[in-house]
Amino acid sequence: MPNTKDIPTAQTGARSFKRLRKKTGLTRGEKAQQTCRNLMDAAAKIVGELGYAATSIARVTEAAGVAHGTFYNYFRDRQGLFDVLLPYVGQQMTDRITADLTHAGNGIDREIARFRAYCDYLRANPGFYRILYEAEVFAPVAHEAHIRRLTDGYCRALKRAMDAGDLRPMSDEEMAVIAAVLLGARAYVAMQHKDTGEIPESAVQAYAGLVQHGLFRPPPSGHG
Repeated sequence: MPNTKDIPTAQTGARSFKRLRKKTGLTRGEKAQQTCRNLMDAAAKIVGELGYAATSIARVTEAAGVAHGTFYNYFRDRQGLFDVLLPYVGQQMTDRITADLTHAGNGIDREIARFRAYCDYLRANPGFYRILYEAEVFAPVAHEAHIRRLTDGYCRALKRAMDAGDLRPMSDEEMAVIAAVLLGARAYVAMQHKDTGEIPESAVQAYAGLVQHGLFRPPPSGHG
């Protein structure tokens, strides 16, 4: 049976999955981690295509190529799997976005690049929509953990931009609200185009304009 320290929870998410060492022979612990990853990847594919309700343990183990009983070495039941699935997939998404931002520059250029990277990820992984939005009902613990991790990460990014002088000063409370607004904006813009997976350049530029220039003009001098 695998070491329970290597099994993710909704709180630890994908951080529990350690990178396998580049060698031919795997240790027992590494084999256990690989099997767990295979189960999670299979579940992500099935949930993304069919939804949580139609995702059975039998379907997951068959897709992962393992025996039915092996599932219980890693998860107590189907809900146990659902409770860590979104954090696992969400970590993959943020890792991909971070990698895409390696040469993105700073300030507004980086924010626009972050939005483009998010759209690119969704185009390559359309099943993420279903994993995310159905989780609010079928895996609320996972949904809460995912949203909290995204918000905290976005706040850290905004804090770095503020410290660099690229963002106006603001309190932690305001920054948390701004992060939520930006996360919601990019999610809903991308969702409008989920059938094609192609986010038009006009949408990217509209997002960039909102972030860089705001929405309303300041009132005339002496107004009010």
